[in-house]
Amino acid sequence: MAARRGVLAAATMTAAAALAACATPAEAAPRIVSIANTGRTEGRSADAAAVTRQLETLIRQEVAAGAPGVAVRVDLGRGRVISRAGQAAWTRADHRLSADDQFRMGSNTKTMTAALVLQLVAEHRLALQDPVEKWLPGLVPNGRNITLRMLLNHTSGLYDYIQDPGSLARVTGADTSAVKPEELLAVSAQYPPLFAPGAEYSYSNTNYVALGLVLEKATGQNVATLLQRRIIRPLGMHDTYLATSGVSRDGAELADGYEPDAEHLAPLLPPGVPKGTAFSGPARGDHVLATSLSPDWAWTAGAIVSTPADEQRFLRALASGKLLPPAQLAEMKTTVVETPGDPDSARYGLGFERYVSPCGPVWGHTGAVPGYSSQNYTDETGRRSVTVVATTLFGMRAEGVAAADRKVIDAAICTMLGKPLPANAD
Repeated sequence: MAARRGVLAAATMTAAAALAACATPAEAAPRIVSIANTGRTEGRSADAAAVTRQLETLIRQEVAAGAPGVAVRVDLGRGRVISRAGQAAWTRADHRLSADDQFRMGSNTKTMTAALVLQLVAEHRLALQDPVEKWLPGLVPNGRNITLRMLLNHTSGLYDYIQDPGSLARVTGADTSAVKPEELLAVSAQYPPLFAPGAEYSYSNTNYVALGLVLEKATGQNVATLLQRRIIRPLGMHDTYLATSGVSRDGAELADGYEPDAEHLAPLLPPGVPKGTAFSGPARGDHVLATSLSPDWAWTAGAIVSTPADEQRFLRALASGKLLPPAQLAEMKTTVVETPGDPDSARYGLGFERYVSPCGPVWGHTGAVPGYSSQNYTDETGRRSVTVVATTLFGMRAEGVAAADRKVIDAAICTMLGKPLPANAD
């Protein structure tokens, strides 16, 4: 399976590879929360009961490996939905997990941001070849040679501000002060570029913060309003919004997310991260509750809150051509390879990622912010969609948890595509 990237950059995450200490305590057996299964599963080789049992088994295995909770929703089209959620027993005092909950969707935000940009391109208010300097004079180093397309497909070479130690303090909740998008760009500008504009691919949240400011400059409206008027309201996504604080909107049911406590997080931190880095939140055994950590540092790169049903509604509308004209949808699907030399590498378009699962290609994005790791995909036609969310970020970096998560994701995708998971799938 190709490497996945969320809103946290590789420098923050790659060392989090062995989290045995954060596994579910032996006395706290994983528990599956019963969620309604609507309709029947379409598939040539498995009936609904067998497919549902497979997903439940894989969810149980991921929770047993150390994930605090896992929620899966598969929309097979024509009103047929499978939804399941499992959680460790020690989390039940906080929240009974459901696939209908709201989750922080992290970098899945980027697909919505990109859709807004391409809508304005279709209206001739922006152009993909526009230099960033045209819209954000003086804010982006070498902005005359970086185009909007380069921001969209991560070929700008801009340093990812998330890798800055000061940004890490915001991510973990150690710094709770408000931050403006311009300040995030200023953090990135302190560092030299990674490569010449357009020369390579390197995932950077800086690109999408810059795009958010471009959207506001081009329209005179704030991004939250643009999202509401152009995507959320027209599609009836009643449980989706761009978060600006750690408080859930209107008291809605935001699923609880967890991170390892200071003792168990310390071995996972990569070189260069200050000693003593820890997540802020109420203690939950060897975890802390990360639900209320503010994502304002992620903004148009990763601050969307949504439900699996809403995310899938968006992706189906996007892939089926309801949000963009054919020319702009084709641009969105024009990709660059993420890992050169890797035949299994995912490919990144304009805020739209193509992942080749064991059962075939799908389109969507991944996301990761404290307390949440998510995958949202649709088929080529936009008729079917799938969401898998785990209620942790660093806790997902344990080798056993990551492998179990891959199996859940691929099984859910195969179910969406109406195919059995190959016996030799990793």
